[in-house]
Amino acid sequence: MKAQSTSVVIPVESMDEAVNQWSALLGVEPTFVDGDRWAQLDIGETRLSLAGSDRSSDEVGLLIKVSDARASQLSLIELGFTTGPLVSGNHEERFNVEDLSVPVTFYSKAG
Repeated sequence: MKAQSTSVVIPVESMDEAVNQWSALLGVEPTFVDGDRWAQLDIGETRLSLAGSDRSSDEVGLLIKVSDARASQLSLIELGFTTGPLVSGNHEERFNVEDLSVPVTFYSKAG
């Protein structure tokens, strides 16, 4: 298991408002918007993710992209970490790592 990329995830109540505010603050247009569920803004090699109605936490957290979420979950369990269930979303498979100081979600593309 190796992380491919990371992203800070910020929970938001109004996706439209948050996308407009962060776009103005960063001077970039969103790379991806999925209705009121999710948005991403890329700044160079850094990604900021906005979690709307499809979020696993109400706290700012870390999102870690891997090639295979299911295999990564099994590896982390073998290392002694506790994880939540593997969840299949519209675009991804994901799971949370429990009992850390900040919310951490691992994900891979669906399919």
